[in-house]
Amino acid sequence: METSWRVPWLWRALLLLSRVLVPMMCRLRVTGAVPAGLRRGPLILAANHVGPVDPIVMAAACHRAGLAPRFMATGGLFDAPIAGAALRASGHLRVDRNTDRVADALPAAAAALRAGSVVLVYPEGRIGLDPWMWPERGKTGVARMAALSGAPVLAVAQWGTHEVLPYTTPARLIRSILSTLVRRPVVHVHFGDLVDLSGLTGSPGARAMRATDRIIQALTDTLAPLRPTEPRLPHHVDPTRPVDLSRTRR
Repeated sequence: METSWRVPWLWRALLLLSRVLVPMMCRLRVTGAVPAGLRRGPLILAANHVGPVDPIVMAAACHRAGLAPRFMATGGLFDAPIAGAALRASGHLRVDRNTDRVADALPAAAAALRAGSVVLVYPEGRIGLDPWMWPERGKTGVARMAALSGAPVLAVAQWGTHEVLPYTTPARLIRSILSTLVRRPVVHVHFGDLVDLSGLTGSPGARAMRATDRIIQALTDTLAPLRPTEPRLPHHVDPTRPVDLSRTRR
């Protein structure tokens, strides 16, 4: 396997910066570990998505775990004047959702994995809108990336980031930041187990759907110990966060 990708200096610097910024906003607790042989890739990190601050928190958690993942991020961020330039220079991967270019993301991610990258992706495809804040039914992109590249998938669960910044961020951003600097809620990130994607049968589409079910179930199982006293409604309910039952799992 080709291992040509090297972590850009800018992304190394931003990962260090996240380790400074995140403790100002929350009390980060990182548990679990990634096998040493997988930390330089190829590896897919499949994470649940609960709030707008998730990428910054995940960057800090990954740096603590010895990882420098390339994030799959919505195309709109790449079009921003400063953030877009930083994302491109850091080697992150663009996903143009709801456009005819969305299909370009899958081969680009598979190529990144074949080049030895660690890629972090949110298999739900959005900030989850399940009212109980459990992982929603996922998109098949992660499963297809794994099939194309042969890279293993590891579940990463996070909990508490919905208390750091509200769903409607960047609206009232200064007010939200000041509030979180005072409260500094506890945020948990747990690196779980590799997802078993062996023994899948059927057409490529059927295998992708079954693999996606296993990935989301692994995320749910990894998240459960992080919220033992919140099996149904979370203690903190973000009033700005809409609810969508269309992708709720049971």
